[in-house]
Amino acid sequence: MIKKTNKPPVYTARRINKGLTALGICAIMAGSALSGAVGASMYLNGSQKESGSSISTPIQQVNTVTTSDLSEVVEQCKQNVVEITTESASNGNHIFQQYVQEGAGSGVIISEDGYILTNDHVISGASTIKVTLQDGTEYDGRVIGTDSVSDVAVLKIEANNLVPAAVGNSSDLKVGETTIVIGNPLGSLGGTVTTGIISALNREIEVNGEMMTLLQTDAAVNPGNSGGGLFNASGELIGIVNAKTSSEGVEGLGFAIPIDEAMNVASQLMDTGSVSNRAALNVKLADYGSSVVVADVIEGGAAEQAGIQPGDQIISIDGEEVHSSSEVKKVIRAHVAGDAVEVIVARNEKFIPLNVTFGQA
Repeated sequence: MIKKTNKPPVYTARRINKGLTALGICAIMAGSALSGAVGASMYLNGSQKESGSSISTPIQQVNTVTTSDLSEVVEQCKQNVVEITTESASNGNHIFQQYVQEGAGSGVIISEDGYILTNDHVISGASTIKVTLQDGTEYDGRVIGTDSVSDVAVLKIEANNLVPAAVGNSSDLKVGETTIVIGNPLGSLGGTVTTGIISALNREIEVNGEMMTLLQTDAAVNPGNSGGGLFNASGELIGIVNAKTSSEGVEGLGFAIPIDEAMNVASQLMDTGSVSNRAALNVKLADYGSSVVVADVIEGGAAEQAGIQPGDQIISIDGEEVHSSSEVKKVIRAHVAGDAVEVIVARNEKFIPLNVTFGQA
């Protein structure tokens, strides 16, 4: 059970507005057109489908070197990482006025023919996307699929013979292993390399209203690093950087999506354009202190069919007590569409057990 504490704020190391040092989580995104925050109804962003796509097996050979000299590994991995710049149109103060915001982030090449893995929040709301390779070649980026729940997105550029990252296995990681972060901090320092160690595994971190299980590293992470690669000393991609903690006196707290999860989502996005079979309760939730209340019930959805009503306080799901909408979403993410669970709600000073069969997001 997760309880709210006075923790330092966690920020996405997201796209940044050029010329500003804005980190993004929910409202703390100076000038950003869209927050990219996930709705409590577990809505999955739809996008373009690309059938018959698959991730190519990396052709490069990874050479393990001593951690005292990572130069060979770094030169190898830098070829895998790209710079991403975006433009988003936003309404100005006048009814007919619009202005264009520029943002920047990073991405990692996962196939020879131009598939790029990045964060959903890096490209969320973007009207144009540019991808720049290490050699300076620039391409237009096309969105293949996005998933705001996992903060994963896949882009496609029309290029061939690229050098894809050698994908590692995040489930085998141990605390203390060497880490290498490569990305585009501040939107103008592409190819920047920082090093550190795996500080912790399986950190439960709330990012943009979603509870995520992330890797923690003390390698320096800054705005613009989002979507960039977290590599091990063998040059294997072990995570996709997506967040940092930023507070006075707090340093060395960077976070990354484990590559096992990121690649699983990426494969589904490449195959169908969306994440299939994700469970949904089909409600809108609101947090009140240390409780979570149903603000609205989607007609015909799983919650309505089970008898959940607006105003109900959710006490527990599948035996797990919940105190916030992010905790509800975490429990739901552990299931797939069609799973049946017991949801206990408080209504009119009574605890009511209800049987819910999850719908599909």
